Amino acid sequence: MNDLVATPGQTIGPFYGYALPYERDNELVLPSHPKAIRLHGTVFDGEGQPVPDALLEIRQAGPDGRVPEVAGSLRRDGTAFTGWGRTSVDSAGEYSFTTIEPGPARDGAAPFFSVVIFARGLLNRLFTRAYVPSDDAALASDPLLAELDSDRRNGLVAVRTKNGNLRFDIHLQGDDETVFLTYPRHER
Repeated sequence: MNDLVATPGQTIGPFYGYALPYERDNELVLPSHPKAIRLHGTVFDGEGQPVPDALLEIRQAGPDGRVPEVAGSLRRDGTAFTGWGRTSVDSAGEYSFTTIEPGPARDGAAPFFSVVIFARGLLNRLFTRAYVPSDDAALASDPLLAELDSDRRNGLVAVRTKNGNLRFDIHLQGDDETVFLTYPRHER
């Protein structure tokens, strides 16, 4: 039995539009929520071209820095913030979540969104973070960011737009490749 080879974690195919979307999947809060923001961006391939068939999931803390433990993330009732959402990109590779800004997990910590990317050509999903650009000191002292050179570090920090939303582009390969993370029991 030791000679068994693990199968790929994901099989990417044209099923995203049929099996995975659900009503208001990209709305962690209603757009009318007083603190609602958009986390949005574009997924690019190694040539800098938009990827038209990716799917993203986010998991985040609430403003209090705690990750909610709410059952029923797939059933949005418009009141319970579950901290989890899913969306597919459009034909131009663009995605958008309606959510609220996460708070720091502890004093001085940098708040972030955990992002998971599924896309064509990937046998396993990719993990990254989109940091909130609200506290320069917290970003400078973040253990993950501190290990990266400035170009790579900046690629993990979302950009605040003029209207207060957050833009976070994802580059799957190439010179601007996003930093991807590995976790125990996950192989890239």
